[in-house]
Amino acid sequence: MPDSDVFCECSPAPGPDRRSLRETGRIPFARWCPSPNFGPRPEGVDISLLVVHNISLPPGQFGGPEIEDFFCNRLDHSAHPYFRTIAGVQVSAHLLIRRDGAVVQFVSLLDRAWHAGRSCFEGREECNDFSIGIELEGTDEIPYTPEQYRKLAEVAGLVMGAWPEITTGRITGHCDIAPGRKSDPGPAFDWQCFLAALNAARKSGSNV
Repeated sequence: MPDSDVFCECSPAPGPDRRSLRETGRIPFARWCPSPNFGPRPEGVDISLLVVHNISLPPGQFGGPEIEDFFCNRLDHSAHPYFRTIAGVQVSAHLLIRRDGAVVQFVSLLDRAWHAGRSCFEGREECNDFSIGIELEGTDEIPYTPEQYRKLAEVAGLVMGAWPEITTGRITGHCDIAPGRKSDPGPAFDWQCFLAALNAARKSGSNV
């Protein structure tokens, strides 16, 4: 979880991208790959949390179609021994950021993706109800790429502009909302690097 003291909170005025994001729930530069694994958020819920995850399929391997296949319930479970251990699991995230910074969107940000599982943030349970989940293609131990930090910062800046309730103090790791059950994004995720990139992205946005 980031230390908000190292980040200057700047709040650029909502621009067209932010307004449309709140209306459509679609990141404009993301490739759309719709997952069936989602549902409506509870009525009147506030979107007020951003959760950072990691995923690689097979574990430690990057670049293939397996993550998208998994989130869309079309993974060939006979293709790798690990896949048999996740047969029948139905999950999703709102977004995936690949190693090269490419963004894939599976669920509208307005809807409830199935990314957090049993979880709690500041005493509030069921984080899927009020959060946006972003997966980074990676593992707990392998360093993330500069392109991933830059793109995550860009996406987070857009999301924070659209939903001001998401402050830097409300950007967290999966490990922080499901301690003991989840470990991602792991020690390889450099929160200081991300916060610096986010600060730069939001200042840039305020000058648009």
